[in-house]
Amino acid sequence: MLRIERHFALPDVGEGLTEAEIVSWRVKPGDTVAVNDVVVEIETAKSLVELPSPYAGEVAALLVEAGATVPVGTPLLLVASEVAEPVEGPAGVPAPGAVELAGEAAGEPVLVGYGTSSAPARRRRRPAAASAPALPAPSTVGRAPAAAVPAATVPAVTAAAGTAHTDHVPAGPPLAKPPVRRLARDLGVDLRAVTPTGPGGTVTREDVEQASAASLAPPLGAASAAPLAAATGAEADEQRIPVRGVRRSTAEAMVRSAFTAPHVTVFQTVDVTLTMELLDRLKARPELSDVRVTPLVLVARALLLAIRRNPAINATWDDPAQEIVVKRRVNLGIAAATPRGLLVPNVKNADAMALPELARALQDLTTKAREGRMQPADMQGGTITITNVGVFGIDTGTPILNPGEAAILALGAIRWMPWVVGSGDDRRIEPRRVVELAVSFDHRMVDGELGARFLADVAAVLADPDVALVWS
Repeated sequence: MLRIERHFALPDVGEGLTEAEIVSWRVKPGDTVAVNDVVVEIETAKSLVELPSPYAGEVAALLVEAGATVPVGTPLLLVASEVAEPVEGPAGVPAPGAVELAGEAAGEPVLVGYGTSSAPARRRRRPAAASAPALPAPSTVGRAPAAAVPAATVPAVTAAAGTAHTDHVPAGPPLAKPPVRRLARDLGVDLRAVTPTGPGGTVTREDVEQASAASLAPPLGAASAAPLAAATGAEADEQRIPVRGVRRSTAEAMVRSAFTAPHVTVFQTVDVTLTMELLDRLKARPELSDVRVTPLVLVARALLLAIRRNPAINATWDDPAQEIVVKRRVNLGIAAATPRGLLVPNVKNADAMALPELARALQDLTTKAREGRMQPADMQGGTITITNVGVFGIDTGTPILNPGEAAILALGAIRWMPWVVGSGDDRRIEPRRVVELAVSFDHRMVDGELGARFLADVAAVLADPDVALVWS
């Protein structure tokens, strides 16, 4: 039997993913895994994702520590399995069909959510008498390998009579053991800038320490290390929070939006007493007994009706073509505050949903976002967004557009306030339920008239829900 060790590399689980953070491992060296068993949880720029194993076998080693951020293509773990030894022909020449495709020996499956490689690496088994130089032996179960080999390279194969290895050192991310990677991260050393001296091009602890010492060495004539000690003392009074994953993605998106789209914000204060009374009646209806009906649901419904009357508000900007792209379907984004930062998942085709279906979709979406169960597809393709700052007791704000969208509606806190009702001699002041609405829009796509009419239509539905019957 042949022992094959294969690396599972970090795949691209979303459009444009370049890196991800290893949140937690679900397996340990020595565990047995089947195809599509979840082995690791990662955090991308958009969500938490559970990765299943593409191979069956025994976990030989975990190549990346939890908490590390690694680029796509980095080997995450090593899976070992045994397959039948290929039959050889005369003089050690492999028999027809003995040429092995990487991963095919064990019948490589299609991983759930991904696919097989379009150009797998090929490897021909060498005769035992071959005297070609070899790299260091592959790792054994429970011991970290000498080098983390990218998944695109050929797996190491161990036979009963000896061990065969690849005959080249692959190019790709820096090769280093997890403790060395952690040391580099602690010292602020970029492994890509370190010259490796270890076997097979591996970066060693000594390489990292030398690189760190070189970066800290003062120029000739410079003062002693006293300034460094002072800086260390100052840092004791502050906390530094790494910006990565969802938080970094949000920061980049907000900067891109704020400095690319010319924002204009308009406001309107609305008496929503009738809408709140309608909300109380809806909660008692059997069709909505299994879902939590909130003011957000009715605001979303009012927004969808306003889009029907003002379809140009549901648009995106195509910068290369210098065109406004009006979307025929509404993918309604809901800004959700989560422990890992701001997420904006969206309800696909929200305009085609009846009120009960919309309420369930919004509830499911916000629950998944707060529990960290969003998938990248849930946050792609949004066309317009609602941000509910009222849940924090805030009356209003100037929301920043979700990049690529033409408008975003901010919903403030609903409060009891004195309000003038009636007309003529019947005017009087009564306590009413009042809310502040704000709409920010991209002035490249939406002029002042369209933005004002859109907000006025949303307000009209919330002030008098009967209007929805007329506009439906």
